[in-house]
Amino acid sequence: RKTGDWRVERPGIDYDRCTRCGLCFVACPDAAISLDERGYPVIDYEHCKGCMICREQCPLEAVETQKETRSW
Repeated sequence: RKTGDWRVERPGIDYDRCTRCGLCFVACPDAAISLDERGYPVIDYEHCKGCMICREQCPLEAVETQKETRSW
């Protein structure tokens, strides 16, 4: 079931700040974040509900909030 249409905000990863700690991956309650072959997080926007728990868990604030325009 695709749940990405539910969100009002979407997370975005600033890869210049990301240190590949994996906390966002572990904290995502919907398993909408995976890690690529280099260990960087990749967000599955078809399943991300925009809860922003990943943003709260990121110690370097590398997860940014972006306004979702597709849902309006």
